Amino acid sequence: MKIELWRNATLLLQIGGKKILIDPMLGEKGSLGKFPMTSDESENPLVDLPFSEKELKDKLSTIDAVAVTHLHPDHWDEKAIELLDKNIPLICPESIADQISQSGFTNIIPVKNAVTWENINISITEGRHGTGEIGEKMGVVNGFVFKTEEKSIYIVGDSIWYEGIAAEIERHQPQHIVVAGGAATFVVGDPIIMTSPDIVKVCRHTPDASVWVTHLEAVSHCKENRSFIQDKINENNLQERCFILQDGEGRSLD
Repeated sequence: MKIELWRNATLLLQIGGKKILIDPMLGEKGSLGKFPMTSDESENPLVDLPFSEKELKDKLSTIDAVAVTHLHPDHWDEKAIELLDKNIPLICPESIADQISQSGFTNIIPVKNAVTWENINISITEGRHGTGEIGEKMGVVNGFVFKTEEKSIYIVGDSIWYEGIAAEIERHQPQHIVVAGGAATFVVGDPIIMTSPDIVKVCRHTPDASVWVTHLEAVSHCKENRSFIQDKINENNLQERCFILQDGEGRSLD
């Protein structure tokens, strides 16, 4: 099993002999513009993908499936809709399947609870994209657990730490967990994805799993960068099993 972070939440997962592209945001730097409800005037994404457009198209030609956790534009953008093969297997929560089909995708695999695809068991997990009124505005979000006979990985998706994440970890017992860090916050309300204390809580709750942090330094409303989170990992002596991925970095998972 391998993972390769492209940027933000866009991750290439190799499992069971298949390549699955998760939450593709494929547009160039600045293509999404300024995000609403932020005081930052920067245009998103803040950085380009870590490879050329030709390399991107070459990489896309090798993937076997796409998985989308939710439809916010930093997880599913117009460039992804443009570039992806409309016949590629597209795995998504049942609740967003119709919207994705309206973009011309014809091989959608909607998941209500769990499905098996190419000998990979794929389960939908719950998430909470913030609290209070902001959390309600952000809408329903999900994650995935991908599992074979030997390997398992939990893609939490855009969620804060709460009891639901603890329950998913206990239910699935994943070997690896990918979390969205960065403490993204709007001008009102609490963070909508994990803060560094949240990441520490994930690690404390699952002493046998490795934790991988993504969603960093790519969108303007994230308040914690890689250096800040790494310091918190070190302060809590978690550096042997909690890792921050760089854009373009690939890692083999034991």
